Amino acid sequence: MSRILILDAPSVLGLKPTGVEKLPEALKAAGLLEALNAQYLGRIQPLFSYSSERDSATKLLNGKAIRAFSLQLAESLKEVVGKRNRFIIVLGGDCSIIIGTLLALRRLGRYGLFFIDGHADFYQPEASVSGEVADMDLAIVSGRGPEILTNIDGLKPFVRDEDIVVFGYRDAEQAASYGSQDVIDTNMDVYDLSRVKELGITNASSLAIRKLLENEIDGFWIHLDADVLHDSIMPAVDYRLAEGLSFSELSDLLRILYSSGHAVGMSITIFNPNLDSDGSIARKFVSSIIKGLL
Repeated sequence: MSRILILDAPSVLGLKPTGVEKLPEALKAAGLLEALNAQYLGRIQPLFSYSSERDSATKLLNGKAIRAFSLQLAESLKEVVGKRNRFIIVLGGDCSIIIGTLLALRRLGRYGLFFIDGHADFYQPEASVSGEVADMDLAIVSGRGPEILTNIDGLKPFVRDEDIVVFGYRDAEQAASYGSQDVIDTNMDVYDLSRVKELGITNASSLAIRKLLENEIDGFWIHLDADVLHDSIMPAVDYRLAEGLSFSELSDLLRILYSSGHAVGMSITIFNPNLDSDGSIARKFVSSIIKGLL
């Protein structure tokens, strides 16, 4: 029986249907399943279609639809997530899929989150220009935002601040200019890109994981947004930022997290195959992930 399981969850309800919904097929075409000898669990498709109409009360796009999809995803994961001998990879879609994965884990106990992303995703709805939940998924899973998403099943927060590592983000100045709340003003363990580069990827990730595992958690989830990678090697994302991590740094980071023995799964989001005409970016991305997990 394979230790690694893969589930497709290509929701773009938290972003927009620009091509991110094709992420699972692109990464599988680049050899992800075969290289990891993974068991394929199938595909979870949203019940509701994308709407561009922003809710006047919550200021969210697709809030009700994202809640429904989060419940679908959590239900689909209940038999496999959190098992010590299993590691599940959920292929998005956009970053809002972590609401469902962390809801599934919250139902089981106390789990942490290692959040690897070029953006902090910590907007409150009123500060988000777009209303896209992919702007605010970290805020939501930590209990900040409209109850329709933060308090599903009365389990708010899905993950505690002190059980969260925010790693590699580089949009602090941009977010502040829009009036976003700041992850620095929380009890999360925060490593922006400049701090990661200063410490070095091995030291930064080792320090972060050591501190996270000092807490009484049952395990932790890895969230990987493709835009954490350097813009020169990962232009296939909808909201580009200068700089970022290299493919080798990503491999080293994943190797340290996976080898800890406490990671129970990982979501991979935001990669847009429509911006990768020959599939070469997908192949390099997949290669870096494989090197981190094998």
